[in-house]
Amino acid sequence: MKLSQSIRFCTSVDGTRIAVASCGEGPVILRAAHWLSHVDYDLESPVWRPWLQALSARNRFVRYDPRGCGLSDRHVADLTLAAWHADLDCVAASIEEPRFVLLGLSQGGALGIAYALRHPERVSHLVLLNAYGQGGRVRAQTEAERLEAETLVNFIRIGWGRDSPAFCQFFTNLFIPDGTPEQHRWWGDLERVTATADVAAQLLSQMQGIDVLDLAKKIRVPTLIAHSRGDMRVPFDEGCKLAAAIPGARFVPLESKNHVLLPDEPAWAVFQTELAAFLGQDQPRQPRAIREAGLTPAEAALLDLVAEGLDNRAIAERLGKSVKTVRNQLSVIFSKLGVHSRSQAIVMTLSK
Repeated sequence: MKLSQSIRFCTSVDGTRIAVASCGEGPVILRAAHWLSHVDYDLESPVWRPWLQALSARNRFVRYDPRGCGLSDRHVADLTLAAWHADLDCVAASIEEPRFVLLGLSQGGALGIAYALRHPERVSHLVLLNAYGQGGRVRAQTEAERLEAETLVNFIRIGWGRDSPAFCQFFTNLFIPDGTPEQHRWWGDLERVTATADVAAQLLSQMQGIDVLDLAKKIRVPTLIAHSRGDMRVPFDEGCKLAAAIPGARFVPLESKNHVLLPDEPAWAVFQTELAAFLGQDQPRQPRAIREAGLTPAEAALLDLVAEGLDNRAIAERLGKSVKTVRNQLSVIFSKLGVHSRSQAIVMTLSK
């Protein structure tokens, strides 16, 4: 399935140009900005491309680069949280549909909470994934925790974008510890193309000052919260705090170590299923023969790509795996299904 997108620009209240991308058709899902984003570069990413494909399958998925990053204006003086809130207002105002789903990943969750409180008439559903209501500096209770938050900012300022395996390994493992070597390489490249070290450090410092936990108690829109139990970037307890604060929120623990979910892990399928049910977009049940074959969520997802007509190399690029790994996994899937070819497997996906 070919993935295409359109890119446009809107102008924030202080004149900053914000790059906005959209793909797919249907009800709108707007993703609030998060730290690392490049709407053009993400399209071919083995980490973010699966997200674009999944969320645009039955929706118009809209996302934007934060100021100082990606295709948005890179040289801006104001990198405060107030400016980030203004940028979200700007992007949301450019969406013609009266209501949309607001998705907040990581610090985007705080932006989503504040926007939903200001404009509840525009937010049909609020979805928070590995989000937090209080940044690292705010929630720090000991001098050691405060020093940790400060040290991370300085570490970013010194090591960002440099060809340093030690820095890349440390930084990448905070976000996708279970990623493949290809996904890890891409994440390191993202630093160089997304923002300068100074901008990255300033933004991280601002994020550490986030505090919307009291605002969360006032949210009155339907809310889904999901959080990885082993998240190395945002502690699992932060998701629990948000779920306890927002009235009526549904909370889904995810069995993952990744801050950014990857398509080949079971937690990916769990989140996508929960999201579809929350939005009333439940997928039709799989054919009986496939259900009874006992495929894992990762195997079922791979079979879906086969049904789309992708060859092994295209699947490998999509999932950030080697061609050999895909070939071996398909052999296991075909064995479970009792088939000997791709065409037979595809027929099974279409059978009732």
